[in-house]
Amino acid sequence: MSNKKSANTNLPSHRIYAVSSNGDKKSAWQEIGAVWPHKDGKGFNLQFAARPLEGAAIVLRAVSPKKAA
Repeated sequence: MSNKKSANTNLPSHRIYAVSSNGDKKSAWQEIGAVWPHKDGKGFNLQFAARPLEGAAIVLRAVSPKKAA
């Protein structure tokens, strides 16, 4: 884990997604929450805004800057 400090520590470091497959080649990704690292770097707080559907995989992805429109 990196010891880099974020400019705004209130922002989450990762997003939580529920990933489901409906039989097609493409999977459906639904954002369902966010992750914040503990100040000591030894854990994380996860906050869910929704529950994943049964059988969905839970995926954590690092937050990346949004591309300009």
